[in-house]
Amino acid sequence: MEQKKKNFNSSPLPFMGQKRKFLKEFKKALNAYSPTATYVDLFGGSGLLSHTVKSIYPDATVIYNDFDNFRERLDNINLTNQLITDLREILKDYPKNKRIEGTYRDSVLNRIKTDNENGYVDFITISSSILFSMKYVLSFEALEKETLYNCVRQSNYDASGYLEGIEVVSSCYKELFDQFKNNSNTIFLVDPPYLSTDSSTYKGYWKLKDYLDVLEVLNGTNYFYFTSNKSSIIELCEWIETKTPMSNPFNGSTTSTMNTTVTYNSGYTDIMIYKVV
Repeated sequence: MEQKKKNFNSSPLPFMGQKRKFLKEFKKALNAYSPTATYVDLFGGSGLLSHTVKSIYPDATVIYNDFDNFRERLDNINLTNQLITDLREILKDYPKNKRIEGTYRDSVLNRIKTDNENGYVDFITISSSILFSMKYVLSFEALEKETLYNCVRQSNYDASGYLEGIEVVSSCYKELFDQFKNNSNTIFLVDPPYLSTDSSTYKGYWKLKDYLDVLEVLNGTNYFYFTSNKSSIIELCEWIETKTPMSNPFNGSTTSTMNTTVTYNSGYTDIMIYKVV
């Protein structure tokens, strides 16, 4: 009997900026698009949007631009699971969600150091098990400076079939766009890093110019575009349309929003804009 393919509702590994909260609205909006089209995920991130499209439209061609090399983390998931299993054993008698100190801290760091020197460490995933919520590091040197907490995951990660049937590439989004821009049966998934952010899990620092460059892929194309109210990009495009001869790439599109809470007194609004031409 053929085993049913698992549909993921979130990234199989921790990833900042994944669109799991938007999946319900994203799936609903996909009904307006062709089930046999080519979907090009220009800023692939964790691949969750690509996975979702392929799960709903198995006959679609889905191209995932893995510019941040998320595949490396997926390919080494067994090593990550083994490391977390060992950390779980080290901390089995230690209080949950408490600061890790003394010899326990030494043991945890020594175990991670061994893999760092002899193999591979997915520091983003490991961070989610021994650092305060939403805090990540990318190196052992950075980890040594942090306060550690016992929030070790109690089960293994599983990414079986996550990218099955999806074409994975790694290139500049502009080059990838140029390959498909003249294909009328292409839908672009456009989820760039947030404006003026310097996140350790992204490559580089995104400025206003970078954001405006991305808008060029929206002219005359079918697209899903993700941003937030922090960027003010929608207001900027409205201003450009009224003050200059340029058009607004969001004209004729549909907008969906999702409120995201960061702390008890702060948050922001995620925005999904989509259009069929």
